[in-house]
Amino acid sequence: MKAHIFVMIVMSTSVGAFSQPADPNSPVTLEDYLRIAAENNAGLKSSFHRWRMAAAQVPQAKALDDPRFTYGYFIEEVETRTGPQKQRFSISQMFPWFGKIEARTDTAAANAQAAYKRYEADKLKLFGKVKGAFYEYAYLYEAIDIAQQNLELLKHFEQVAQARYRTAAAQHPDIIRAQIELALMEDHVTELKNMLSPMQAGLNAMMNRDTTAALSQPHRPDAVLAAVDETAIVGLIAERNPEIGALQNEINAARSRLRLAQKRYYPDVTLGVDWIQTDSARMNGVWGSGRDPIVAMVSINIPLWTDSYNAGKQQGQASMRATRLKKEQTQLDLSARAADVLYRIEETSRKAGLYAGTLIPKAKEMVEVSESSYRTGGVDFLNLTDAQRKLLTFEVTYQRILADHFQALAELETLTGGTIPLK
Repeated sequence: MKAHIFVMIVMSTSVGAFSQPADPNSPVTLEDYLRIAAENNAGLKSSFHRWRMAAAQVPQAKALDDPRFTYGYFIEEVETRTGPQKQRFSISQMFPWFGKIEARTDTAAANAQAAYKRYEADKLKLFGKVKGAFYEYAYLYEAIDIAQQNLELLKHFEQVAQARYRTAAAQHPDIIRAQIELALMEDHVTELKNMLSPMQAGLNAMMNRDTTAALSQPHRPDAVLAAVDETAIVGLIAERNPEIGALQNEINAARSRLRLAQKRYYPDVTLGVDWIQTDSARMNGVWGSGRDPIVAMVSINIPLWTDSYNAGKQQGQASMRATRLKKEQTQLDLSARAADVLYRIEETSRKAGLYAGTLIPKAKEMVEVSESSYRTGGVDFLNLTDAQRKLLTFEVTYQRILADHFQALAELETLTGGTIPLK
């Protein structure tokens, strides 16, 4: 089944008198916000260092244990035919059984890859949050702009009512109604402006900036006409979603740990050399007098406690099964979320077309017709303000739909692990 999603091309409008002066140190575009968040967000930095920590485990897993040096001093000399033994020096190196180092290294490498995928997932989630907040912030400016335009329109209506009242064509209540509507609209504009502060605080927090730092008016990017194939989205989630990738690497790590647990049934081998310092024999003419013995050594540990090894093997098998099932469920959950997001994108696209193509033009036409009729006494002032309210509602709803649309697209990019391919 293909869900064709059409995104309206919309240019961001200016806020006029409410716009703030440009600040070169303040983000304006979505790209600015994403760049600063990627560079400064403390949570993302923490995730990056967790990946580095996991990557640093790989060379440690490859390495052999440190060689062991042993020194022994004979408190009572051991008298031998060739002379008394004074002290002993030993050096030895333990070598794990074949395949143990490889399995250990593979485990560490898979864990490092999983940590990197977790870092990618955290970055995508951060970008998704930034995009969602940015579009909400941009919507707020659009709502303020629309409210200010309607405030000017109400002031114009008040002037019309006063002009008609002076000519006795209208009653005094019309002026009072206009003043009430003006007061309500001014309060609405103030309420919207007050909402900017918490929005700015949230965006600043994601960029690791002072939450009270000023932010300029955002420049919302143009929408892009797109058609998204639902079946392709499901495939992209399985292929590119970093959470799925992290779980696959965790499966690989569990498999390597299982191999390592199976290798515990085999002994490790330790090779070493002993050198014993020997003084000259007390009697002259003894063959080999004072010669220092050198002893080659081999030792192995005895894998005796099989119950422990069996438990380790069962633990590895359970870990691998658990991670496989978690990956399967996560993929299903993400696909279900994608289906919901695709529905929201399609619905907002449809509604955006309805409002932009029909409702808003008709509402503007209704305001113009109502004003003309009011001037000639064809309708009362209530009809005029009712038409104005509908226009305000439609325009704000349209901007809300666009914000929801962009936020849903951002969420879909988070689920698919990157840019959505266009058709």
